[in-house]
Amino acid sequence: MRIETTELSGVLLLCPKPFRDDRGLFTRTFDAALFDEYLAHDPSAPAVRAADFVQDSQSRSSRGVVRGLHGRSGRGEAKLVRCAHGAVYDVLVDIRYNSHTFGRWQAFVLDDVEFTHLFVPPGFLHGFQALTPTADVCYRIDRPHDPREDLAVAHDDRDLNISWPQRVTTVSARDASAGSWKELWTALEHPALW
Repeated sequence: MRIETTELSGVLLLCPKPFRDDRGLFTRTFDAALFDEYLAHDPSAPAVRAADFVQDSQSRSSRGVVRGLHGRSGRGEAKLVRCAHGAVYDVLVDIRYNSHTFGRWQAFVLDDVEFTHLFVPPGFLHGFQALTPTADVCYRIDRPHDPREDLAVAHDDRDLNISWPQRVTTVSARDASAGSWKELWTALEHPALW
């Protein structure tokens, strides 16, 4: 497995090497020792280690569905995200107010061909669009979900101007009523509001 940096500070791509033969394929989707070794040698890495991941979740979406943009207040949450079936256009937005990439977004295609997945440190909004008839996304997070800490920004926020690759077919009622980037930015400038 190869680990690569991205344009967003602290976000990593974990790139396995699937072994393919006439039976199909085999791939290691995560290697705790390699992950911990990489982070131990990166002075800017968050204080997250493989053993910190405590909850796994999975979603299934139909083509065109957008989930997000979601984040967590407080100390945030670190997550590993991968697409186990199909393909998604995965988007991250840096909401760490003191980060040199604050307010920037970057997109990644995650699929069941390359099995690349993302390490997302605390302090990001996350969302994705399903690109295939069905797409299963797996999330591993470093602390149990607490709905009281949920943050959300509209997927079609004009200031973020995210270019979704397909027509958006469905969003949840919660996501349809999500706030704006400007509203979240104001809250981030005044952490006492959290």
